[in-house]
This record gives sequence, C-alpha cells and structure tokens, in this order.
Amino acid sequence: MKNIKFLSALFLAVAFSMGAASDSDITKLERSFFNPPDDCRIMMRWWWFGPAVTKAELEREMWRMKEGGIGGFEVQPVYPIALDDTATGVRNLPYLSNEFLDALHFTSGKARELGLRMDLTIGSGWPYGGAQVPIRDAAGKLRIVRTRVPEGTHIMRPPDIGAGEKLLGAFLCRTQGQSISGEDIRELDATGSIWIPEGIQGPHEVVFFISSRTGMMVKRPAFGAEGFVLNHYDHSAVEGYLKNVGDRLLQALRPNPPHAIFCDSLEVYESDWTSDFLEEFQKRRGYDLKPLLPALAFNLGSQTAAIRSDWGKTLTELFNERFMTPVHEWSQKNHTLFRVQAYGIPPATIASNADADISEGEGPRWKTLSATRWAASANHLFGRTVTSSETWTWLHSPVFRATPLDMKAEANLHFLQGVNQLIGHGWPYSAENAEYPGWRFYAAGVFNEKNPWWIVMPDLARYLQRTSSMLRQGQPANDVAFYLPVSDAYAGFSPGRANLIDSLRDRVGPDAIPAVLDAGFNFDFFDDDVLKKIGKVDKGVLVLGSNRYRAVVLPNVERIPLETYRMLAEFARSGGALIASRRQPALAPGFPGKETDQIIKISQSLFSSSSERSRYVEDEKNQLGAALGSMVQPDITFAPVAPEIGVVHRKTNDAEIYFLANSSNVGKTVRASFTTSHNWAEWWDPMSDQRTPATLTIGPENLASVAIDLDPYGSRFLVLFNSEFKVPAPARRAESASLDLSSGWQVNFPIGQYKTMDRLSSWTDDERTRFFSGVATYEKTLSIPESMLQPGIVLQLDFGEGKALAEVPRSNGMQAWFEGPVREAAQVVVNQQVVGSVWCPPYKVDVTRWLKPGKNRIIIEVANTAVNRMAGRALPDYRLLNLRYGTRFEPQDMDKIQPVDSGLLGPIRLEVLGTPASRRQE
Repeated sequence: MKNIKFLSALFLAVAFSMGAASDSDITKLERSFFNPPDDCRIMMRWWWFGPAVTKAELEREMWRMKEGGIGGFEVQPVYPIALDDTATGVRNLPYLSNEFLDALHFTSGKARELGLRMDLTIGSGWPYGGAQVPIRDAAGKLRIVRTRVPEGTHIMRPPDIGAGEKLLGAFLCRTQGQSISGEDIRELDATGSIWIPEGIQGPHEVVFFISSRTGMMVKRPAFGAEGFVLNHYDHSAVEGYLKNVGDRLLQALRPNPPHAIFCDSLEVYESDWTSDFLEEFQKRRGYDLKPLLPALAFNLGSQTAAIRSDWGKTLTELFNERFMTPVHEWSQKNHTLFRVQAYGIPPATIASNADADISEGEGPRWKTLSATRWAASANHLFGRTVTSSETWTWLHSPVFRATPLDMKAEANLHFLQGVNQLIGHGWPYSAENAEYPGWRFYAAGVFNEKNPWWIVMPDLARYLQRTSSMLRQGQPANDVAFYLPVSDAYAGFSPGRANLIDSLRDRVGPDAIPAVLDAGFNFDFFDDDVLKKIGKVDKGVLVLGSNRYRAVVLPNVERIPLETYRMLAEFARSGGALIASRRQPALAPGFPGKETDQIIKISQSLFSSSSERSRYVEDEKNQLGAALGSMVQPDITFAPVAPEIGVVHRKTNDAEIYFLANSSNVGKTVRASFTTSHNWAEWWDPMSDQRTPATLTIGPENLASVAIDLDPYGSRFLVLFNSEFKVPAPARRAESASLDLSSGWQVNFPIGQYKTMDRLSSWTDDERTRFFSGVATYEKTLSIPESMLQPGIVLQLDFGEGKALAEVPRSNGMQAWFEGPVREAAQVVVNQQVVGSVWCPPYKVDVTRWLKPGKNRIIIEVANTAVNRMAGRALPDYRLLNLRYGTRFEPQDMDKIQPVDSGLLGPIRLEVLGTPASRRQE
C-alpha cells in the first residue's frame, strides 16, 4: 500500500510539472481514462420479437442493461418467436399498431429517465421496406429474358409484363453456344409483336430488357411488417416510406426523439435499376444507354467494362441523391442523427457517407477490406469523432456459447480498425415466463443477464467503455491513404451483381492491406469523390479534411479519373510517396474513355526508373511494405516482427496515444520502435485502470523504443508526453514464494449439490452437474502469517495460464482460440469484500490489501455459459410457429450445442511477489 501511495504522489507531481498544457490536454486524457463518459459505453441491438413486448418486461430489461454497464440500445423489431397464448401472456403486436407505438413511447421515456441512449431502426428487420411499400416503390432490377428464335420464325411475342414492370427494348442477337456474340446485334421494334427480319443465318435469340422489380422481401420482419424491400434509387419511394413509416415512429416517441435513427445492412440483393434509369443515365453520362443494353448485359469485350463502369457510377449517384441525402435531411428535421451501414447493394462509396452522421461498420477481419475500416475511414475523412460497429455478430456460434474473452478478443479487432462505439449484436427481448435461457436471435450471441457469466459484465463493459473513450481523444495519425479503385469495381459489375464493396475486395485482393499494416503503417480508405470534395495537396502531403497523409497506395488500379490522377501526380512531385501495385493505371473510366492517352502519359511519367517519390511494385506480399518503408518512416515497428500485434495511433496537441492489441492466442514480448518528440511514456491499462511508467529509450533523430509484453488477446495504451519530472519505472517483482491452493475447496451449486473438491475439475465431469448453467461458489479458509503482509510484498491469486487452441476456420464469425483456467468467469471475494474478477488472461487478482493476518475467508463465484443447460434439454420446436407465420428464421449451429468444460480448472496459487521493505533496507 505504501508503494501504491508513493507512486500516486509521484504521478500527481508529474501532472503538476507539465504546466498549463496539461490542464487542457493531459488532464483531459486522464479524465477520459479514469472516468470515461457515459456516451462511450457499449450499446446493444435490442431485438423485439413479434413484437410481443410488455411495459413491465421492457423496463426490467432496461434496468438490467444499466446495471451491466451498457449505455443504451437500438430497437429493432423482428420476427415472432412465440405464438399468441393467453396462458403465457404472449401477444404479438402488429407492427405500427397503436399498441406497438405505445410500447415505443414508453421505452423512449423510460430510457431518458434511466440515462440510456435509444436508437431506432426505421423499419423492421432489414433492409428498409415492408407492408407500406407498394410494388411501384419496390426495389428495381433490370430483368433480361432470352428467347431462342426457331428456324423459319418471323414473329414472336414479348414476355409477360407484370405489375411494376416496363418493357425497355428487344434485340436480335447471334449466339455462339450459350453466349451472345457481339457481331450481329439489331434493335427491334418492341411496341407490339416482335417481327424477325428475313434472311438471318445461324442461331439467334431475341433478348428482352425489362425495367422490373427484384421481388425481394424484408428479411426477418415483425408481424405486420412483411412486404417488399424499398427502391433506394427512387426519391418518391423513399419520401413515401419516410412519411408512412418514419413519421409514425418518430411521432410516437415525442417528446423524446431517438439519439439516432438507424439504417441496417444495404443488402438489397440484385437491385441494379429504377424506372427512369435510362433518362438519368443519358443526362449524367452524355450518351444513350438503350442501344447499348446488350453490351451492358453480356461480356462483349472492352466496351462492356466501360459501359458497366458508367452504369455503376450512375447507380451510386442515384442512391446518394435519392436515399442518403433525403434520409439525412429527414433525420435533421426530426432532431436526430443518421447512423447507417453504407456499403453493399446499392453500391455506396466512401463518399456516400458524407450524408451520414455516424457511419457504421461490421466485421472483425482487421487485415482485409472490411466494412468496419470502411466506416472508420469515412468518419475520419468527414471529421466525425465517433465510429460505431455492429459487434459480435455470429460470435462463437451457437447462441449462448460466446464468452467474455470472446467478446474482448473481437472488440479489440474492431478497435484496431478505428472503431470507438460498439453496438452489441445483441440483446434479445425475452418474455418474463419464457423457459430459461429465454428467447434468442437465430444467428448471434446473447449478451444479457441470462448468461451466468453476467456477473463480470460490468467489468467487461468498463474495459470497453474506457478503451472507446481513449480512442476518441485527439485525431487519427494514419500516414497512408489507400485508394479504392471504384471505377474498376464498377467495371466488374454484372446484371444482378452490383455490390461495390465485394467487387472492391476482389479487385484489391488479399495481400496489399496486410503488407501496409505489417510494414508499420496505418491507413484510411478514400475514393475519387472524396478526393474531389475535400482533397488538396500541401507540400508532399495529401490533405483529406483534417487528415494529412504522407503516402498513397494505388492497389491494382487500371481505371482512374484524370482529375484524380493529376492530383496524385502533383502529390508525388511535391514530395509525397506514391506506390502503384500489380499494375499501373492505363485507362480512363467510362465509355468511350477519351482521356485514356493522358492516363498512360501520367503513368509513364510517374513510374519511370528515374522517379524518386513514385514507385511501381508487382509483388504486393513481398515488395509493397518494403517499398513503403523505404520512402516513408514507419509509424511503429516491432522486433522481432509481430504481425499479430495491431496498433492505433492518435495525437492530441500535447500527447501521443498508441493502442496496442495482441490479436493472437499466445503472449507476445517485443520491442517497439517509433519516432517521438516526447520524453516521457506511460502504460495505461484499460483493464485495471492503472498507470505505470514505461522505460523509454530515445536515440538519434527522436527514434525511441520501448519493451512490450502482451498476454494472449491482451491490450493496453502507451501514452507519450513531455514531463520535467521523471518517475522511475517500477522494477519487475520477482516471485519469492507461492502457495498451492488447488485442493480443499468447498463447492456449492444452487441446485442442491455441495461437495469438497480435492482436485479441481470441470463441472461436466460429474453427471450431477454436467448440464448445470449458473454460478457456483468455491470457498475455503486461508491462514496468512503477518510476515507475508509487510510493505513491499504483493499477494495475488493466480488461477493458471490456460492454453492456446489450434485455430479452425469458421464459416461465420470468430472466437477466441484459448482455453482459460477459469471457465468462463469468476468474481473473487476476500473477507466479504469484492476484490475483482477474472475472465481473460492474465488470470490473476491482487488480493494484498484485503488479506489480514490469521484466517481469511476466500470465496470465488464462478459462472459458465447457458449452453450446458440447453444441452440437457430439448431445443425449442418452431413447427407451429412456422406454420402460422411462415419460416422467417433458421436457428444456426444447433448441432454444436453440447456441454462445455466449466468451473475452476486450476492450478490456483497464491503468489508472494517482491521483497519486504525491511529486508531491502538491510
């Protein structure tokens, strides 16, 4: 305790020695770390099944969220999960009914009262759509019908044209096998019966082009919300939807509008057309698309790629102007923010996110072209502090299998991509009398109090809140701007396949992004429209909004707008680093590509052998990182090389913040090197909220280094600033003794089972507790001599190290590939005082200040998952539910539900660390 007080006093001295600057900057950092604001708490996607909700249960669940350290929720009404039943009290309220709206109103008021943030999905399920969307407003599609022309036929009937459709044109095309030939294509009069010209030779087809509808229905809709998905390219359809659905929802919430409205995944499959597309295309691109429809639909050489590039660009413009802008304006009018997952289909770009207030991502794959980094880049570029992500989707499936360690491991990967607001996926509303463990979403983890490990949720939530808060401080310090070849991605579209982010992933490939990260850099994505809107060059720096980039990477770029390329060439000439990989730009996008010659000239000028600030590499995996590092000083490097360690770097006026996270299941000990103008470094541990000095070595040209030791899935902050007063780093305490506590525990299960464990083992080893899910109490009395409690001695409970597991590829989601000695969480109580919790490495708790000479009562409350209980009972039978409402979901991975090891597996030791102060003085 004396040591702790001494270090605290020294830290106060450091704070005072930093002068006025610390009052505005370092002090703010300290506040954000020790007392992170409530708006940095995690949130939950709250699924209202049915919706069959009652006010009493809604209030109870909001209280549980608050008690667990959760800062709010996003209401998303989804499919019914139980039949109406007076015996159970379940009654599915029709979506948008007065009773449903009254439940929303109640929830809004109660959330405000409890200090919880409330967001609201403007719709049910996803994407936007439902019963209020007539066929004329449904998602559009270019329908293509191929009809073989029988020999000797001179007249043919057009295909049936249904509701919401219009025949655009018909073309006579020669075929070669199953393919359309580009040699003999004739447009036919399609105003009535189709007349076939005489004298045609060889096999032909008549190809009909129809402005149609995808027919896609809303996924996972609530009762009464079934219907077509909205046409995001139709302004009147969007306005109608906002009036008929959005206005009704927000009127019900008055006087408490939601913090944000939410637009979930843009998964409007096969959506690639709208009724006035031909007119809009000619207006925007300057030529008539109708006679070129066969070239759009079929691969007829270079002309097809050029036309598809223009087609994709037009789709994006229509989506931006007719969906993103009006929804944003509507949200502003209603005094709420617009939170959106703007990627997918329709083909939203990074620049599309200019009309968002909060761009949201999803997915933990931090070394890919992920939707998460896409959203973070958009928020960085457009000057927004908060980046949210849909987190823990599919985490350690099946449902209820995810653990606190799983949650931490995935959350860190979102943090590494620039996220600082986690939206948990999710929290299922459950009827009060539903059989344990309650209702659950078909394909997600469950993060509510039905999990026995909920006992450590406040500590887990505090870690996530503290990390989120620190990652909102200052500005991102990313050195690399990673160009997205949008025109090439458009050129890779085909009818029914207009997913921009997927096409970009194919184009960029698997190697460029890891090469940049592993070379010691971090980056933001950008595209042509971002550059056009907010880009400029300033003495070898590419400025995008408030962000300054020293290097630009052009990954596998073939088509690039001339305006973009000229600015990037200027960037290189002024001293910036420009690297093209796998190919050099050689085409102007669109049809007919008139500026291609100028693109080629710029490439020749940039990537000649004499160029110093622009380079071309063919092998991204082996050459890109090295080329980048030779042109720009890396932000941070590790020795030995540690690609498993991810870094986020942010800067304030007076400090630099590095978040370091080990993404692997084995510990990492490395030395990090970086440049800094600061003379002082500290480790800030978001798990324990402890600050300790770091031993910083500073060499020539401000090149500094520090030793880093990270546990499996471990993380912490390195904070650098200037200080006149230096506190020596505490010496590493050597273990002087340890006491084995692995036997003699009295274990009590709340199912009437009580036993003494002479050897720690899994609950599943005993048939009486094999299917137990809950909290068991381990208790023993420990005698401590007074000599072990002298100043300078630290006593900690060590629950064991755990072991890494071999990773197995998963089709969806992720998990922590680590088997801990505590399965899955424990809370430690010493002499009736809660000391701490253990649920991730290192599985240790400092108990020094709570122990006393003589007898000490140690209680460890240990919790597992709900899966064991589920494994011992029949799974829900949804047969009658599906007959009543149709099959709206299929529970995932139910075959994997089986009992898993639970409890304390040991060994447990009491570690005695350090040397008594009296002996040191000797």
